[in-house]
Amino acid sequence: MVFQEIVDSVIALSVEEQDNLIELIRQQREEQRGNELWHSLQRMRAILEEEGVFADEDDFANLRDRSPGREVNL
Repeated sequence: MVFQEIVDSVIALSVEEQDNLIELIRQQREEQRGNELWHSLQRMRAILEEEGVFADEDDFANLRDRSPGREVNL
C-alpha cells in the first residue's frame, strides 16, 4: 500500500475511528521514544564499562549547595 492509499483509507474512516488511530499512533511513538532512550542508556553504560569509568557515592559527595539561597522579601 502506498502512502496516498493509506491517507485515503484514513480519510474514509469515521471521526471516532480516526481519533482512535491517532491515539494508537501517539501511544506507539511514546513507547518507541522510551525504548530509544533505554537503548541509548544501555549503550552509554556499556561504553563507560569498556572504558573503565565508574561512579560511586564519593563522586557525588558535596555536590549540593547547602546555602539558604536568596533572601525573600514578602
